[in-house]
Amino acid sequence: MSKLTDKIAYLQGLAEGMKLNQEKDSNRLILGILDVLGEMGDSFEALAESHGELSNYVESIDEDLADLEADLFDEEDETLAEGEDEDEDEDEDEDVEVGGSLVYECPHCHTQVELDPEDLDLEEDHPCPECGKELFPELPEEV
Repeated sequence: MSKLTDKIAYLQGLAEGMKLNQEKDSNRLILGILDVLGEMGDSFEALAESHGELSNYVESIDEDLADLEADLFDEEDETLAEGEDEDEDEDEDEDVEVGGSLVYECPHCHTQVELDPEDLDLEEDHPCPECGKELFPELPEEV
């Protein structure tokens, strides 16, 4: 038993030893509170037990996942050892297309400007369509 249930049992024992008369309203209230405390203590113990079981189950899943990850990464290492070149994976990444557009706020007029990342070259001038000033002004070397 936990300390909480021990204390509740002690209070219930005190109430029984006092032989409280259930006809008095104050005694009925005290006995009712002790009954509720007893039920709460039982619920608390059941909850603690369930929590322990759940913790053990999560640890088991974590160990299984670690084993699975180890197996997967070992297989990838073996494939590379068999002659597969790591550079092939890098080439595949270069073929990935970037979709969508970028939204940039003009530092001068604060207009939201939509830019295509494929056409964006920071070496070129990009005037704001609203105010006509440069979207990407050159910063002083101090910054």
